[in-house]
Amino acid sequence: MYQDMLESLSREQLVELLSLYAKNWLAMDGVWFQSVEGKFGMEEAMYHDTEAWRRFTVIEARRIKAFLHLPEHPGLEGLAKALSLRFYANLNRDGVEIQGNTLVYRVKECRVQSARARKGMPLHPCRPVGLIEYAGFAKEIDDRITCECLSCYPEVHDPDCSCAWKFTLQR
Repeated sequence: MYQDMLESLSREQLVELLSLYAKNWLAMDGVWFQSVEGKFGMEEAMYHDTEAWRRFTVIEARRIKAFLHLPEHPGLEGLAKALSLRFYANLNRDGVEIQGNTLVYRVKECRVQSARARKGMPLHPCRPVGLIEYAGFAKEIDDRITCECLSCYPEVHDPDCSCAWKFTLQR
């Protein structure tokens, strides 16, 4: 029945549904985090967030890599394609720049941080989780790629974006 329903939708409806699914996924990610944060504090919530992302980012990268039919070592171009298909990629404003053997990925506007600010909550200290998330994702796409944080709360060095990550292809 589900498959029949999907096949009856127009392309525009499918794109809208994909956006809805991404928003629902991000909401679920946020509500479990806020539940742990509210009961046990930020430190405990960050521990569980880190452990969840350590596992999830590998699963997500493997599935996207297979979907794109990327070779074992697709390089920075493959990483750029894969980053653009992450579940929350269509929810944040982001950008990619490739120069030589580096790729810089910037989240210009982050839905999570915007929501927390709107609710009067402190910003999410996502840098430690982001290091695990982005490094793990990149390594699964191409094990020659390393990742470093250029700017991410609470260590913001680029006020023009929510976070920035530098990926380097080791040759």
